[in-house]
Amino acid sequence: MKEILDIGCGTRKHSGAVGMDINPSVSPDVLHDLNIIPYPFKDSFFDEIYADNTMEHLDDIVKVMEELHRIGKPGALVKIDVPYFRAKWAFIDPTHKHFFTVESFSYFDPNHVHNKLYPYSPKKFQIEKIVFNEDFIYRGVIGWFANRIKNIANRYPLGYENYISHIFPLDELSFYIKVIK
Repeated sequence: MKEILDIGCGTRKHSGAVGMDINPSVSPDVLHDLNIIPYPFKDSFFDEIYADNTMEHLDDIVKVMEELHRIGKPGALVKIDVPYFRAKWAFIDPTHKHFFTVESFSYFDPNHVHNKLYPYSPKKFQIEKIVFNEDFIYRGVIGWFANRIKNIANRYPLGYENYISHIFPLDELSFYIKVIK
């Protein structure tokens, strides 16, 4: 059986996961402030870790990623959903502390030049996939156009970010990352 953790689970806890949140009103399985490290779990315990619109609220992304590395098994999937930095949703929430681009987690990937130039952490992750607006469904004429932009962004994320995103901003990024130990 897979061990699954959903950090910042809120009211939409991932199916089959242990939900951890700071807010007692959402009835998490584990009540814990995600800014306080270590998390109350054993080393190399989880097969999958989900952070759905959580990371942008936390104080220190590097420390959180290091903690996810500690509690994730070798090869564990870490799925992180965050508002895209061009989206208005990234800026309207006064509790957001960080903004994310397609390369925000590249500093943890040893195959990326950012990790080689700026080794902020000894903990490593491999970026498997980056997806724009993964769960967004667009309909109608505007939807047809939005789906075309989304398809371009998902096929050429850096090209979209550098040349198109300021004109046609999308809303969310999903990062699929594997723990490297």
